[in-house]
Amino acid sequence: MEVMCKKERYNVNKLHKRLRRLVGSAIADFNMIEAGDRVMVCLSGGKDSYAMLEILRSLQSHAPLQFELIAVNLDQKQPGFPKHVLPEYLSKIGVPFRIVEQDTYSVVKRVISEGKTTCGLCSRLRRGVLYRVASEIGATKIALGHHRDDILETLFLNLFYGGKLKAMSPKLMSDNGRHIVIRPLVYCKEKDLVAYAEAEDFPIIPCNLCGSQKNLQRQVVKDMMRQWDKKFPGRLETMFTALRNVQPSHLVDNVLHDFQGLKVENKPVVGRAVALLDQMSFKLKHEESEMIE
Repeated sequence: MEVMCKKERYNVNKLHKRLRRLVGSAIADFNMIEAGDRVMVCLSGGKDSYAMLEILRSLQSHAPLQFELIAVNLDQKQPGFPKHVLPEYLSKIGVPFRIVEQDTYSVVKRVISEGKTTCGLCSRLRRGVLYRVASEIGATKIALGHHRDDILETLFLNLFYGGKLKAMSPKLMSDNGRHIVIRPLVYCKEKDLVAYAEAEDFPIIPCNLCGSQKNLQRQVVKDMMRQWDKKFPGRLETMFTALRNVQPSHLVDNVLHDFQGLKVENKPVVGRAVALLDQMSFKLKHEESEMIE
């Protein structure tokens, strides 16, 4: 039994190191965190935000630059929400935190008809509160726990239902230009985060507001991607790589690429294919002349 425990801990350490490496790469690739930053870590009580906080704490202790972390949770007054869980957990691990109480739950239930998707409105209300709190506490960055699968799901949601080729940005500026939002888990797979949360035994708080919505478009896309991952291993990795290898000239967006202004220059341009044709033509003419002689 002791050997099994050591093996399990070894695997958890490997997983932690992999996630930390991926988060570190994302931070470096997109310059997410800079020296002196005060990072507001949005903690929902779900597996992703717990993992994000833990990995950022680990990086903070080893990083060559200094930055602050402050965890912020929005208590949306959902029925049965366990108020004690997050304060107890954050106090135990020694992370500064702030719990913000605002009844967005009643607003969503009042505005959205029964059976309709609540995620859109809930997200907008939550984001507005978090922006306000970020200003109050002097946060220079707002960290959200969206991972690689969330980004791919958003790509397909916009493609299938919104008519847009759009996913989630790893780093963006708020509409009012006052806040920088970062997604440190952008390179992390959801299944790794699930395994990490189980291994670390985070005190998960389920979202009762949207968890009962079984026919969400996002859930349909999530199921589709899960089937792809099972049937075609590596497909999700290839799709995510495509998001980092965009060729605007091979899409159909006049704003993104200046098709109307595309013109051939006056000077001749000899490409590889043209040069090859010229060589073949010269060779044929040479052979014909030899036959005549």
